[in-house]
Amino acid sequence: MTDFNDRRRGEEAKYAMDEETAFKVAARRNRLLGEWAADLMNLTEEETDSYRKAVVQADFEEAGDEDVIRKVLGDLTAASCDVDEAAVRAKLAECEVEARRQLIGGA
Repeated sequence: MTDFNDRRRGEEAKYAMDEETAFKVAARRNRLLGEWAADLMNLTEEETDSYRKAVVQADFEEAGDEDVIRKVLGDLTAASCDVDEAAVRAKLAECEVEARRQLIGGA
């Protein structure tokens, strides 16, 4: 019985760690996306820092990535940047790869 309980606790710990890692990757990815968008909008350093945080916050509105894409695309459109939804989605995917690399590499 203790072997079963130990195994169950191990699986629960692994699940919790996987969820935490996924959360960290998503937050870092969104931060990187916000930095990219801020650069396109020619924001100041202070505005960029605030914008990165706003993009991370936007991810809490609903499940999935649509809330982040909607925010960034809307802000870029309002700033008259020539970027479409496909470009934002492609950059989001690129940022996810970079976020995973940074977290695994310990950067």
